[in-house]
Amino acid sequence: MKNIFLFSCLVFVGFTTAAQQDSVALIKNILQFQDELNKEYKSPETSPLPKEKRAVFTQINFFAIDLQYSVTAMFTRTPDEKVFNMPTSGNEKKVYVKYAEAAFNLLGQDYTLNVYQSIELMQNRKYRKYLFIPFRDATSGKETYGGGRYIDLTIPDSDSVIIDFNKAYQPYCAYTEGYNCPIPPKENYLPVKVEAGVRL
Repeated sequence: MKNIFLFSCLVFVGFTTAAQQDSVALIKNILQFQDELNKEYKSPETSPLPKEKRAVFTQINFFAIDLQYSVTAMFTRTPDEKVFNMPTSGNEKKVYVKYAEAAFNLLGQDYTLNVYQSIELMQNRKYRKYLFIPFRDATSGKETYGGGRYIDLTIPDSDSVIIDFNKAYQPYCAYTEGYNCPIPPKENYLPVKVEAGVRL
């Protein structure tokens, strides 16, 4: 009995250590995302900001990292969807197709978000597996940009995918004018505060 108890304790410690390692890896990945986004906005070559705004730019505002907003979603492909024009903040519409539905539990509630693929980017080998989730939530227009936020994904090899709202970012339109930023379809509204990722 003593040996069984000791074995159980070792197994528990092993699982705890693995979970801690996973958490550390997730946080490291999120911090890398934040660092790369800040570098993008600071660089004259990649920043959407005009020169005068870039001169005073220091860093993007983020919510505190919270791993409860990193969720595993069931990824259901929707192969028979039709191509459509997604409205944007400007005059130009962008052509997408609904690629899948991602179903997940967030803060104890079940939600589903549509996942889209850009027809234009599909033509580029580098971005052929690129997917896009535009969404709005109860922070939109208050703590985050009213036009919603985005999450980037790549096509998974399985029927599940990690959606990390800590990597939710605001479109260029949140910072400057002159861009045609896709507006999240009404199906992608989450009636809950997603206090993760980029904020105002």
